[in-house]
Amino acid sequence: MEQKSEVRKENIVLELEDIHTYYGESYVIQGLSLYVEQGETVCILGRNGVGKTTTLRSIMGLTPPRSGLIRIKGEESTGWPPHKVTSRGVAYVPAERHIFPGLSVEENLKLAERAPTEGDGWDVARVYKYFPALAERRKQDGGTLSGGEQQMLTIGRGLMGNPRIMLLDEPSQGLAPVLVGMVVDVVRTLCQEHGLTLLLVEQNLRIALKLAERHYLMSSKGKVERVVTTQEVLEDEEIVKKHLAV
Repeated sequence: MEQKSEVRKENIVLELEDIHTYYGESYVIQGLSLYVEQGETVCILGRNGVGKTTTLRSIMGLTPPRSGLIRIKGEESTGWPPHKVTSRGVAYVPAERHIFPGLSVEENLKLAERAPTEGDGWDVARVYKYFPALAERRKQDGGTLSGGEQQMLTIGRGLMGNPRIMLLDEPSQGLAPVLVGMVVDVVRTLCQEHGLTLLLVEQNLRIALKLAERHYLMSSKGKVERVVTTQEVLEDEEIVKKHLAV
């Protein structure tokens, strides 16, 4: 596992230790370990099919690991059902978005509403403040939104659960560059102003470098080839190209 000698254990809010995850008989994650500290943004970088999304699904209990440990805020959560993981302040924003067609934007948001465990919580008005385009379409069928608007709605819906930790899967997928920039700006603001801890999966290196402080370079089967800081990548992008060919 990555060396944590300089990290205080109480600062770690999400930790995976030697997890092994399967889809049926397909052995997808083979011994993955990683951690995320409170208020940190960390990215998993890698090509399609290496196990990035499966890592997030393992954390959420959607595809539980067969062995290994997952801890949320120091509490072992391995094998928990998704609703219990969510109740501990973890939100999952999938790449597929899973907007509920037939329900309005506002109804999609309210479905995910959960009372905050501390401080001021997220409600519809607060989501609209960060995503004014959603306010303009609050009564529109969520399934008819553009790709960028659906991404905003999915993130907004995640925030309605008042999470402290967000798992964000490929936020740039299928979006025009101008919309990608808008989503990145909002996510960055959320992390900086609200202390949101973020574990991000992304293939777009430029976006990963804008958002994250550390990067797990995943090569295959959940194998982490190297852990690097954004500064290290900015100084030598060959680090990523060499390990991942991105």
